[in-house]
Amino acid sequence: MDTEPAVDKMKNSFSRKDEIFKQATMLFKKRGYTATSVRDLAQESGIEAPSIYSHFKSKEDILQQICFGMAKAFMTGLSKAEKKKSPDDKLKAAIKAHIKVVTGNSDASAVMWNEWKNLTEPYFDDFKTMILDYETRFRKIIKKGIKAGIFKRNNPAMATKLLLSSLNGLAFWYDPGKHQAKDLNSTITNIFFKGIVKRKN
Repeated sequence: MDTEPAVDKMKNSFSRKDEIFKQATMLFKKRGYTATSVRDLAQESGIEAPSIYSHFKSKEDILQQICFGMAKAFMTGLSKAEKKKSPDDKLKAAIKAHIKVVTGNSDASAVMWNEWKNLTEPYFDDFKTMILDYETRFRKIIKKGIKAGIFKRNNPAMATKLLLSSLNGLAFWYDPGKHQAKDLNSTITNIFFKGIVKRKN
């Protein structure tokens, strides 16, 4: 007779799933999705390979949860930023929200941007649509800022790609032991809004 309380079983199940997810994220970042096997995941998680399937349907299921989970976090942050009144406040809030998501889980963010193309249909198209929508909404903020005379008349599409490329790159060099998220936000926002060239008096 199994005397382990049901609630303890549930906690153990969740903790095991979380551990597998954590190890998978780290391995996908370090080795790449295609080079990581279910056996690798099991070994790093300290379980037998078949046990993986009691928590996840497949290796891709884990990748799907990483990608769409992170994408949802980015979208939530952007939605809150879009509620600001002026385009410059919206953009500053959007930058801050993006940095918060990346620095909150840089491993998962790196996996998302490096490995999302390994998703199969219909997940590939669904995720691609989310990326394009996110970029479009950033570009819309910049366009409105240009129209309002707040931002310079630069190419909004190029400005958006340069900004998002810089923000996404944080996932590959951010070190919580060396960098403070609030400092990154201030520095990146100042560079993007004011540039690095010192103006002559």
